[in-house]
Amino acid sequence: MKTITWLSPADAPERFPPLEQALDDPPGLLAAGGDLSSSRLLAAYERGIFPWYCAGQPVLWWSPDPRAVLFPAQFRLARSLAKTLRNRGLELRVDQDFQAVIDGCAAPRAASPGTWLLPQMRAAYLALHQLGYAHSIETWLGGHLVGGLYGVRLGGVFFGESMFSRERDASKAALAHLVQICPRAGIALIDCQLPSKHLMSLGSRLIPRRQFQSLLRRHVRREPGMLCP
Repeated sequence: MKTITWLSPADAPERFPPLEQALDDPPGLLAAGGDLSSSRLLAAYERGIFPWYCAGQPVLWWSPDPRAVLFPAQFRLARSLAKTLRNRGLELRVDQDFQAVIDGCAAPRAASPGTWLLPQMRAAYLALHQLGYAHSIETWLGGHLVGGLYGVRLGGVFFGESMFSRERDASKAALAHLVQICPRAGIALIDCQLPSKHLMSLGSRLIPRRQFQSLLRRHVRREPGMLCP
């Protein structure tokens, strides 16, 4: 019988169990506890593990099977989005206001009044940004931030974490810009973690966890730095 592994903040950052031990219910739950130190987060992402939990819970670590991913060449640019990019006067930027993007992703939404981006989570990703690992892709309109996304880049993999939109297509525009950046930045894979109709409509698909691990071994490198070369 599978059981989750409990981690202590005193444990080595790399102390995660094999991904095959992840629970079937809830799907992908692998471990609980530990902390959100930069070293533990980077060790988790390298292994295909990410944190996701709510207020009142310990830190929960996940590795779902199958995994939702987007290969940049398979991104679907719909005609309506292409028209928006041409005609609405959007400006796409990278890492101009990472904290504002985190705040936008954390803000309550009509369909989900709570947030999983608790203060300690936001602080953890801000620390990764300061180290050169976490990045934001931002959509600006008329000098105002209207949407964007953020994630962790480790060599040839961009681990997407969250996105938000205050104007129609603003988050999609940010993703389109990330896809455009990928070839010259050497990014072969965008991790979407879990499937959604929104991301599937843009070209993401599900692959077995074993295949995802193989892609990580091939493309992940712990190299901080700018997202745009």
